[in-house]
Amino acid sequence: MNTEITGIVLMYALVVLCAIPLGRYMGKIFTKEKTWLDGIFNPIDKLFYKISGIDPEKEMNWKQHLTALLTINAVWFLISMFVLTNMEWLPLNPDSNPSMSGDLAFNTAVSFVTNTNLQHYSGESGLSYLGQLTLMLWQFISAGCGIAIAAVVFLAMKERTTDKLGNFYFLFIRTCTRVLFPIAVIVASLLALNGTPMTFEGKDTITTLQGDKVEVSRGPVAGFVAIKQLGTNGGGFFGPNSSHPLENPSYFTNIVETVSIMLIPIAMVFAMGYVLRRKKLSYTIFGVMTVGFLLLLTPTVINEMNGNPAIEKMGIAQNLGSMEGKEVRLGPAASAYWAINTTVTSNGSVNAMHDSLTPLSGMNTMLGMMVNAFYGGVGVGFLNFYIFIILAVFISGLMVGRTPEFLGKKIEAKEMKIAMIIALLHPFLILVGTAISSYMVAHNPDEYGKWLNNPGFHGFSEMLYEFTSSSANNGSGFEGLADNNPFWNIACGIVMLMARYLPIIGPVAIAGSLAAKKYIPESAGTLKTDTATFGLMVFAVIAIVAALSFFPALALGPLAEYFSM
Repeated sequence: MNTEITGIVLMYALVVLCAIPLGRYMGKIFTKEKTWLDGIFNPIDKLFYKISGIDPEKEMNWKQHLTALLTINAVWFLISMFVLTNMEWLPLNPDSNPSMSGDLAFNTAVSFVTNTNLQHYSGESGLSYLGQLTLMLWQFISAGCGIAIAAVVFLAMKERTTDKLGNFYFLFIRTCTRVLFPIAVIVASLLALNGTPMTFEGKDTITTLQGDKVEVSRGPVAGFVAIKQLGTNGGGFFGPNSSHPLENPSYFTNIVETVSIMLIPIAMVFAMGYVLRRKKLSYTIFGVMTVGFLLLLTPTVINEMNGNPAIEKMGIAQNLGSMEGKEVRLGPAASAYWAINTTVTSNGSVNAMHDSLTPLSGMNTMLGMMVNAFYGGVGVGFLNFYIFIILAVFISGLMVGRTPEFLGKKIEAKEMKIAMIIALLHPFLILVGTAISSYMVAHNPDEYGKWLNNPGFHGFSEMLYEFTSSSANNGSGFEGLADNNPFWNIACGIVMLMARYLPIIGPVAIAGSLAAKKYIPESAGTLKTDTATFGLMVFAVIAIVAALSFFPALALGPLAEYFSM
C-alpha cells in the first residue's frame, strides 16, 4: 500500500479507537455517573459553581437552556469586541500590533463566539497576545456550549415523559473541565515537545542560510492550536494556519492535529448511544456519517495524488501529485485528508491552501460544509443530523402508512415545520449571500471586481465557498478572496450568527417538544431507527434536501471550472 494512504488509514483508525472510549466517558459525564477524574475536577467544578452562584442540581426546561446559552454568548461577544478594538493599549502586546477596526472586530468576535473562526486577518500581525488568549478562551467556551446543548438533546431523547432536561451550566462546566481542558493539555504538550512554540516573548530574530536577518513571529501557539483542533474551532495563530511550520512542524504533529479534528465529533455519536442505552442506534448514525465522509474523501485523495490535469496537458511531470498550495513535508494525500476532515466537521483549519485544490476536490470540500452533518462540529454536528433523522422518520412513516414516531414519541406538524425551516435555512443563507455578492461583482466590476484574484468560474467558487464556510460555522476559505472589507466582514458576520443559533434553537425546541409528549412503548409495527434500512433512508434525505439544493451553484463554479480545463 502507498505510504501516504497508509498514513490516512492510520489517522482514521486512531481517531475511531480513541473516540469509542471517549464517547462512553462523555456519556457518563452527561448522566452524572462517577468517573475516575472526579477526585481531581469535583473541587474545581464546585469552585466555579460557588463563584457564579450556580445551583447545578436545578433542572431546566428546553427554553431555559436556550436562554442561558444565548445570554452568556451575548456577554462573551461584548467582551470580545472590547478586547479586539482596544488591543493597542492593552497589555500582552510585545510586537505593538494595532487594534482592529469596528467591522473587522465584529466579524472576528462573531466568528469565535459562534465556533466559526473565520479569519479576515493574519494572527501574527492582527492580534496581540491578549487578543490571541481571548480568542483561545472563546474556543473553549463555544465548543463547550455546543457539546452541552447536544447533551440536552440526548437527555430529551430518553424514553420517558418530562420537561426537565438537566442543567445547562452543569453540562457546560463539566464539558470544559473534564473533556476539553485535559485533552487540550495532552495535545498542546505533544505539539510543544515537537517544535510548536509556547512563549510570551515577542518576535525572534534569526539569520537565514543566505545570511539575511528575519524577524519570526511566535507566541503561545501550542495551547492555541490544541483547542482550535479539539473544539472544531479551526482558527489559526498564524495567517497560513496549520500549513505554517510553527503551527504544524512535522508529519507527527500533522497526525496529532488531524486526529484531534474528528475526535470529539465522533465521540459525541457514541456518547449519545451511551446516554440512551441504544448502542445500535449510535452505530447506525456513525455508519451513515462515515459513508458520506468516505464518498467525499476517496475522490479527493485520488484527484490530488493524480495531479492537476491542466499542468499535465503542459507536459510537466507531477510525480508527487498536485503540489500547488501544499507543503512538501505533508504531501497531497495527507493534505486532501485534512481538507475533507476539516470541512465535514465545522473545524475550518487547513494544512494546505484550498484555493489551489483541483476543481472537483474543491467541490467536495464545499459539499462537506453544505451537508454539514457528516460528523459535523462538536455537539452541533449531531444537532444537524438530528434534523435529518426527524425528516426521515416523518417521510418513512408516511410511506408505510403509520403515524411517524421516534424513540416512542409522535412527530407531528409542529416538529416538522421547525425541522423544514432549519433544513432550508442553510441553503438559503449560502445561496442568497452568493447571489448578492455575484450581482455586485457583475454590475460594478470596477469597484467590486477587486475582491477576486481569480476571474470566471473560480472567482464564483471563491464567493460561494466563503458564504458556505460562514453558514456551516466552518471558517476555512479559498483565500483568493479579498475579504477584509465592510461588505464581507458584516455579511459573513450576520450569516454566522443566524447559522449558529437558529440551528441550535430548532433541534432543541423539537427535542423539548417530543420529551414532553406521552411515551409510547415500541410495538411490532414501530419503525426501527437502528437498522441499515433506516440509515439508507436518512442518507437519501440528506442527499435530496441538502446536496441537491446546491447543485446549480456547484455547476456554475467548480463543475464548470473542471469541464473548462
